[in-house]
Amino acid sequence: MKKLLITSMFLVMILMLGACSQASNEATEEEDTVETSAPTETAEESETDTEEKVPRVAFVYIGVPADGGWTMTHDEGRKIVDETFGITSTTVENVPEGPDAERVIEELAQNHDIVFTTSYGYMDPTINVAKKYSDVVFMHATGYKTAENVGTYQTKGYEPGYLSGLAAGSLTENGKIGYVGAFPTPEVIYTINAFTLAAQSVNPDAEVSVVWSNTWFDPTVERQAAVSLLDQGVDVLANYQDSPAGIQAAAERGVWGMGNDADMGEYAPETYVTNPTINWGDYYVEMVQNWMDGTWESGAYLGGFQEGMANIAPFGKNVPQEVQDLVNAKKQEFENGTFDVFTGPIYDNKGELRVQDGEIMPVEDILTMDWLVKGVNGSVPE
Repeated sequence: MKKLLITSMFLVMILMLGACSQASNEATEEEDTVETSAPTETAEESETDTEEKVPRVAFVYIGVPADGGWTMTHDEGRKIVDETFGITSTTVENVPEGPDAERVIEELAQNHDIVFTTSYGYMDPTINVAKKYSDVVFMHATGYKTAENVGTYQTKGYEPGYLSGLAAGSLTENGKIGYVGAFPTPEVIYTINAFTLAAQSVNPDAEVSVVWSNTWFDPTVERQAAVSLLDQGVDVLANYQDSPAGIQAAAERGVWGMGNDADMGEYAPETYVTNPTINWGDYYVEMVQNWMDGTWESGAYLGGFQEGMANIAPFGKNVPQEVQDLVNAKKQEFENGTFDVFTGPIYDNKGELRVQDGEIMPVEDILTMDWLVKGVNGSVPE
């Protein structure tokens, strides 16, 4: 009996040891299984990669979003970018063209992936900074200098400018039309020229007198320039400026007024005609998406009616229906791509033939235009 009891106890011990050994092996196998599964770090790295694709975007403004014109349109486009991608982009307002602009752009380049510089005079500062920050994408509005990491973009301002000129030529009673130009840059010059060609197409005796304000956004100076033209007896006044100061001055004299870039009808409801408008939002979203997809490339973009970037504002309530119909019919031609503004013969205001009869002026020549067409009273300063 004693032997049997001892033997039984020995067998129980052996069984217990075997069970412990099996449990130990199973635990080891479980540890091995954990180690060979996809580690948690990989998921974190994947999440980090996704986060890195969300761009840090900045915009540099010559004025303020409340200007009612140019800067407001860019800021509207920026808001669409933020809403589309769920980001909060950076804006820097009231940045003068020149050394201050270069300093601001460089500061932004240090902690942003895409920097939009939205004024013509930011061109050289943008190029200079881009040379130092090759991993940053820069987009410059209205310029003509590009680099591997710098692209340019602008509207075919001559298209809606032409439509505004059609309305002006139809509305003027004395043939005297005024135009306040900001700076004599190609974009302003070709818009004034298109405006004048259109006015003369419906009123051959119409003349457009130009005064340069030498500012993009300074309501006081813009108003003074407008008044100088109103004092000459113009009965339609157009303004290539960022604020509605010019059309407000015209309204005080009971003169038809046109602004620029955005719908300015609320500032002069009784005498407002229409004016060119710009939609930047779609283009901004496309550029940011291209950066995220790794497909962004430098280039020079030009958008008009067909591209959905250029348009005109709704007509003022007192604009005659026949004028609206005339303008809308020509707008349809732009949208269909069946009309070219600068088709010869075109003479400059010194009598020189610039575009031969039947020829269409090349886009590259339009974008570097530095002369005024016949019918413009004024000159291009050096």
